[in-house]
Amino acid sequence: MNIGIIGTGHIGKTLVRKLAKAGHTIQMANSRGPETLKELAEETGAKALTAEEAIQGVDVIILSVPLKALPPMKELLAGVPEEVTIIDTSNYYPFRDTRIEAIEAGQVESLWVVEQLGRPIVKAWNCVGSDSFANKGTAAGSSDRIALPVAADRERDRQVGLALVEDTGFDAFDAGTLAESWRQQPGAPCYCTDLTIEQLPGALAAAERARLPKRRDLSIAAIQERVGDGTTNPDSEYAVRLTRALFM
Repeated sequence: MNIGIIGTGHIGKTLVRKLAKAGHTIQMANSRGPETLKELAEETGAKALTAEEAIQGVDVIILSVPLKALPPMKELLAGVPEEVTIIDTSNYYPFRDTRIEAIEAGQVESLWVVEQLGRPIVKAWNCVGSDSFANKGTAAGSSDRIALPVAADRERDRQVGLALVEDTGFDAFDAGTLAESWRQQPGAPCYCTDLTIEQLPGALAAAERARLPKRRDLSIAAIQERVGDGTTNPDSEYAVRLTRALFM
């Protein structure tokens, strides 16, 4: 597939590497400009472009940016054909994204994103820690392969999302519609807990919506105390122990 990736942070950079290795043609962009992506382009063969250029002539667009950066993307995506699949990897963190009243009042994060962009999305890769994502992908059929949920409303988008998650080294699990994607939001039992395909369905079913924000905030407080600045992601050994203790 031809894939445009907007955002090359912790998750976006790994997406470029994994999807390029899987044989996809990658066009990438970030907020700092193509010149800052020279090394990643040389490493992966991906094209470093502006955001406007990166979304041209693609089958899929992956938005791997903070949730607060998504509303301005509506204008960027305005001319993108309806059949192009849009995948969002973001999560809501009030300390970073500022307080969003609709989400605080209970709106599902993915449905808020749909409203902001004005088009359907797929929710994928939002509930895996960056260290696990970069280092724990395995071949299909591995007994300890981590599974990731994929939520979407359009069937063709769902199938694209499932296939691409598999291409990044993880079992893809159909988690249903976007209305149910709160089950993979921060604080949920499947969020960054590195579960297998046998464990994931039960974790999704066990999610308690009202408890997610408090659990999310507890985990952030613990991580900030450990690493200090709130932007550095912890290693997977610590992160998984923490999230399993708090979320499961």
